[in-house]
Amino acid sequence: MDLALLRTFVTVHRAGSFTRAAALLGLSQPAVTGQIRTLERQLGRPLFLRQARGVTPTTIGDELAHRAAPHLDALLEIAEVGLDTETGIRTVHLAGPPEFTSARALPALTPLIGQGFTLRASFGNAEEALEGLAAGHHDLAIATARPRGRLLTATPLCDEEHVLVAAPRWAVHLGPSVLRKGHVVLEQLPVVEVHESLPFVSRYWHSVFDSRPAAAGTVIAPDLRAALEATASGAGLAVLPRYLCEDALERGRIVALLEPPVPPLRTYFLVIRTGTLAHPHIARAHEALLRTAAEW
Repeated sequence: MDLALLRTFVTVHRAGSFTRAAALLGLSQPAVTGQIRTLERQLGRPLFLRQARGVTPTTIGDELAHRAAPHLDALLEIAEVGLDTETGIRTVHLAGPPEFTSARALPALTPLIGQGFTLRASFGNAEEALEGLAAGHHDLAIATARPRGRLLTATPLCDEEHVLVAAPRWAVHLGPSVLRKGHVVLEQLPVVEVHESLPFVSRYWHSVFDSRPAAAGTVIAPDLRAALEATASGAGLAVLPRYLCEDALERGRIVALLEPPVPPLRTYFLVIRTGTLAHPHIARAHEALLRTAAEW
């Protein structure tokens, strides 16, 4: 049996789509379809059920994938280890949101540098990170959305608490008695956000007040670190991750306007292409991130 056909089959099985598999393999969709048909003719059994959106493996397809995939992954690992032995360098490619990757993920991976690893980081939103991971541009991705399908495997990494904050002068201006009157009063303040759609403020309002904010953004900066600095300088209120603003809170540069009994949370996921933990450098980086995240 042609190994190229098996490689195409395993890629389609993981991707759940001829189109996505073709992109990963650098082939045309007709070429992928033709290879799967050839393999099905050789086996005399259907491997996939064609549907309007993607494909679903048959029981025969699942059995073949279970038996073949580990061996194909092992062959790829042998090739990669050979390259690592020759160069003495193993590079981990990581993608994720700029703030979290900078403040949390990269520091967690830096101990690997002393073990012969090098690191490459790319910044982007969840959709960009997952698309790049699926296309083979990254080894690991950190995302705030759990991917669908079999191509990518996600593990919860940590939860991010969101805090409603402002500069101290705004808190003094409002006062505790005013704050108790509810979110309508807060909507009288300027708003600092990362996007015109107010993603962080809207999520907070929905979770805490069960409503949508009526305010529009006053300062829009597409980086939470910029939003933090603008908020600390007195530009208005913002909703920020606690890990990012903890130091500013402790130093009194900003204050928490509310402390809800159940603070809004957002989960980060550590995502890999299914099967790639067979590669030692990816497995080491994956383990390091999960181990460090347990201490956050």
